[in-house]
Amino acid sequence: MKLVIQIPAFNEEATIARAIASLPRSVPGFDSVEVLVVDDGSTDRTSELAKVAGATRVVRSPTNRGLAEAFSRGVRDASAMGADVIVNFDADLQYDPGDVAALTAPILEGRADLTIGDRGPGTLAHFSPGKRLLQRFGSWVVRQASGVETHDATSGFRALSRDAARRMEVFSKLTYTLDTLIQAGSRGLRVAAVPVRAHPPVRPSRLFTSTTKYVLLQGANVLRITALYKPLKIYSFAAAVLVAAGGVLFLACGVLSAHPEAHVPGLILAAVLIVIGFQTFLVALLADLVAINRRLLEESKRRDEA
Repeated sequence: MKLVIQIPAFNEEATIARAIASLPRSVPGFDSVEVLVVDDGSTDRTSELAKVAGATRVVRSPTNRGLAEAFSRGVRDASAMGADVIVNFDADLQYDPGDVAALTAPILEGRADLTIGDRGPGTLAHFSPGKRLLQRFGSWVVRQASGVETHDATSGFRALSRDAARRMEVFSKLTYTLDTLIQAGSRGLRVAAVPVRAHPPVRPSRLFTSTTKYVLLQGANVLRITALYKPLKIYSFAAAVLVAAGGVLFLACGVLSAHPEAHVPGLILAAVLIVIGFQTFLVALLADLVAINRRLLEESKRRDEA
């Protein structure tokens, strides 16, 4: 059994050596542990210092392509290295490397395909009250969208089996955390949350410049990915809202009104809403057929690769 710990990194020369040195080189259940660093187009000495620090392999992108692409490349390269289990670890040392064994245990025991390191974000002392509230709400939204029980949806400290790695296709250009959870739920993968320790950040986040931008982008990302994997659910809900609004307006302006002739514009609007609602439902059916076809193609591709 081989464990590969991958570290996506972008201009992390200040911490990359410490991150690599802190990782365990022996983990219960594994015959070997290797470290893969994915340098996402750094302009500093990240790659050089990673090699000096003892990384098993360092791969480098010519340009900065974003965290999601770095994660995806790491998963592909770790699989090519023969990994049976892949752990994703951040270069900024916000997670405790001593929790790697606990994170991989459910996969080794056959209880999970994907594990999420749960920092307990709703109670973290170095999170502001507003951020703790947003983390709780965001994780609730992801639970509804994915059907996966998680209370730390944005945690990057996670482990996945070789089979789960083959099933993951990250479409987001922003981050992989929510995308992979929604995929896991739609594909019936077993997901387990593992309590882990978290340290205060050593630098500001490079993904988001403000909380407002974070909420808007992640909200749009959840909606887009959910529509991609569960289109019938998303579009049917929209269709139901439109038909219900049109029905209420029709009742108010026509059936229950003493003078329906005075509410012709309202009746026209009601008819338009109902028609659009039914058209949206037809779109939902077509989108669902496309999603089914995509899943069949993905399964065919995985069988050919096997």
